[in-house]
Amino acid sequence: MRIKDIIAKLPRLVLCSALPALVLPSSTGAPDPVVILLSWDGTRHDFPERTSLPALERMASEGVRAERLVPVFPANTFPNHVALATGTYADRHGIVGNSFHDRERGTFHYSNDASWIEAEPLWVAAERQGVRAAVFFWVGSENDWNGTGASYRKSPFDSGVPESEKVDQVLAWLDLPEPERPRLILSWWHGCDAAGHERGPDDRSVSRQLAWQDRELTRLLEGLDARRAWARTTLLVVSDHGMAEVSRSIDVKGLLAAEGIRTRVIHAGGTAYLLLRDRGQRERALSVLSQTENVRAYASEELPPELRAYHPQRSADIVVLTRPPYGFQRASLMQRVLRRLGRVQGGHGYAPDQPEMGGIFYAMGRGVAPGTKLGPVRAIDVAPTVTWLLGIEPPRDSEGRALLTAEVEP
Repeated sequence: MRIKDIIAKLPRLVLCSALPALVLPSSTGAPDPVVILLSWDGTRHDFPERTSLPALERMASEGVRAERLVPVFPANTFPNHVALATGTYADRHGIVGNSFHDRERGTFHYSNDASWIEAEPLWVAAERQGVRAAVFFWVGSENDWNGTGASYRKSPFDSGVPESEKVDQVLAWLDLPEPERPRLILSWWHGCDAAGHERGPDDRSVSRQLAWQDRELTRLLEGLDARRAWARTTLLVVSDHGMAEVSRSIDVKGLLAAEGIRTRVIHAGGTAYLLLRDRGQRERALSVLSQTENVRAYASEELPPELRAYHPQRSADIVVLTRPPYGFQRASLMQRVLRRLGRVQGGHGYAPDQPEMGGIFYAMGRGVAPGTKLGPVRAIDVAPTVTWLLGIEPPRDSEGRALLTAEVEP
C-alpha cells in the first residue's frame, strides 16, 4: 500500500476505533483535571511484546493501548516531539529534521531553542488558557515561545538525567499546593532509542532498557495510587518513532561526487537532505540519483504532498528517501567490519508507512475505559487529545483530532 493511501485512511481508522475508548464523567463538582504526557524515545509499537513490562501491561489492562502510533515524516526525534506537542506536521511546525539548514537563519542541529518552532506548543496553549504547565525535557521547552513558557521547566537538556529523577519531580509537582500545582506535565524519557541504534532493534539490550524504563513507570503509577490521584489524572505514554534494522549504507555524497556534483549532505537515517554547491546542477543530480537502487529522490518542492514535509526555507535542494535495511551515510571502517561479522545497527527517519516506524500509545486514568484497544493513531492527534482531557482548546495550529471523545453521565 502506498504512503498516501495509508495516511488517507488514518483519520477514519482513528475515528472509528477511538470513539468508545474514553468516557468522561460529568465535570460538575469534579476536581480540575491533570494530564501527564511521557514520551519514550525510539520505542517501537511491538517492543512491549518481547518482555514482561508490568507497568505498561497495567496501563493496557486498566486503560487504552493503540495498535501503533504513526509518526510524521521524517520519523525522527525532533520533528515528532514537536508534532506531538503542536498537533501538526513538519511543513507547518517547521522542524523538518533533527538537523537542517534554514536559508536565512543557518544551521539547526538538535536545538532546544523555541524560536525555531513555527506552531504553538501544548504548554504555551495551556498557559495561554490559564492552565499551569510543567516540562521535564521536551524539544523547544527550555525558553519562551513568542513570550510564553511553561510555569515550571527543567533546563538545560541533559541526557544523563535518569528517569528516577523525573518521576521524583513529577510527583513533587503534583504535591504542590493547588494554586501552584501544574495541571499539564510533559517529560521526555530515554525509551530504548540508544540501545536500538547501537545493537539493532532485535538485540536483547532493547528489552533490558525497556524493563528499566518500566520499573520507573511502576514507581510513577504507585505514586499516583498513593495520592489517590486517578479520579482527576490521565497518564499518556507515547513514543516519537520506532526502529528498523540497518545493515547497508548508501553514500549519496560519494555517488554525486563521482559525477562531479558537490553537495553538503545532512543525514537523517532513512532520509537525507542535499544542499548543492551549484543549484544549477539539480536536474543532473536528480538524474544520477534516479538511477541509484533503493533511492527515491525529489526536488524538495516536489515531495509527495501526503508527507507534509516541504518547507521553503528548510527542505534543502533535494530530499532522498530509502527503506530498511538501507540508511544514508558513508559507513565507517568499524561499521563495515562489524557488518561483515554479522553485527547490525538500528535506525529511523523513514517514511511513516514503514511498519517499523510505528510508536506506542497508552492512556490510563480519568475517563479512560479499561481494556480498550485502538487501531493506528497519529502523532498529530496527541496534542488535541491532551487539551480535550484538560477541557481547553488545542494549540492554535493543531490539525489533529481528539482521539477519545465519548461522554456519558456519571
